[in-house]
Amino acid sequence: MNANAMNNTSKTNWEKLDSLTEEDIDTSDIAPLTEEFFSQSRWWQPVELLNVLVPVDANTFAWFQSQGADCEKKMAAALKIYAEAHQVNL
Repeated sequence: MNANAMNNTSKTNWEKLDSLTEEDIDTSDIAPLTEEFFSQSRWWQPVELLNVLVPVDANTFAWFQSQGADCEKKMAAALKIYAEAHQVNL
């Protein structure tokens, strides 16, 4: 960490910010939350992740790596999508 990083002082006027009321805050650029928004949303709850070793061929792994730094997350998402698509309701 940069030695100066700890010496940076916020230039935010926290007292002024704390004194704002709901009426003082301009929210005109925020879109309203409509019924359509809520009908398209879904509940998300974090799940416990497992670290496992899975053999992957070099070409497949190279492709995922080419997708960005978070390639492991993308691989996990692809596995989840596959599993959900092939899930059988018993």
